Amino acid sequence: MSRAHKQSKSGYRGSPGFSSQYPTQPTRSSVPPLIQASDDNRRSSDRQRSIFTDWLFSRRSLNVSAALVLILITAPLMAVIALAIRLTSRGPIIFSQPRVGVDRRRDPADVPVDPRRRRDLGGRIFRIYKFRTMVHDPESSGPQRWASRDDPRVTAVGSILRKFRLDELPQLFNVLKGDMNLVGPRPEQPEIFQRLRDEVEGYQRRQWVLPGITGLAQVNLNYDQCLDDVRRKVRLDLDYVERVSPFEDVKIMARTVPVVLFGKGSQ
Repeated sequence: MSRAHKQSKSGYRGSPGFSSQYPTQPTRSSVPPLIQASDDNRRSSDRQRSIFTDWLFSRRSLNVSAALVLILITAPLMAVIALAIRLTSRGPIIFSQPRVGVDRRRDPADVPVDPRRRRDLGGRIFRIYKFRTMVHDPESSGPQRWASRDDPRVTAVGSILRKFRLDELPQLFNVLKGDMNLVGPRPEQPEIFQRLRDEVEGYQRRQWVLPGITGLAQVNLNYDQCLDDVRRKVRLDLDYVERVSPFEDVKIMARTVPVVLFGKGSQ
């Protein structure tokens, strides 16, 4: 074997000549501290984003699965309710109304300002579905207002539906659409929302999660009679927002059963 060939073979084994032509990959210890810290932060952020995405998917899966099961179970009951409404009063069977939904702008600095927006509505507006419990078009004669327990606009069938909260059943389809969850703060009408946001501390933070058909406030308190009642409900809503989880949702769903069976709770 020639001397040149031996030198080439020696160089391949890691001679200084070979290393200078083909530098090795820098080790972690050789990476500058700022770059290393940036990489660590990016990996940590990716892990947190993955965990949050998995959490959202599991919660969304729970809501969709439960809504589908409840629709199948209550379909015969909903058909009877629809027939009763049709036979006892004029007007549509399903009542829909705009409500204020989730507000994704947890950090307004990260959200570009839409120049077309004339006012802050507090969240995404969607249409909520209910079985009609009042005389046809009850909101046409005045501004948006709460319905009271003894509201004269409520029909005979409607009073029964409202007592057992059966008028909320069509909102299962709002859950499938992604407008609502089964559990969450109750969505409010836009005009009423604007007033309460100005008068009740922390009211806007209710919109950090999707609104729900039932919620912690609904299984603990009755009808709103005054602004102090609203403040008590908001405290419970914010407590739920801080502790929101699939397990918390299951607990509130279980507590909703006696509310429906025995006509307790509120809207």
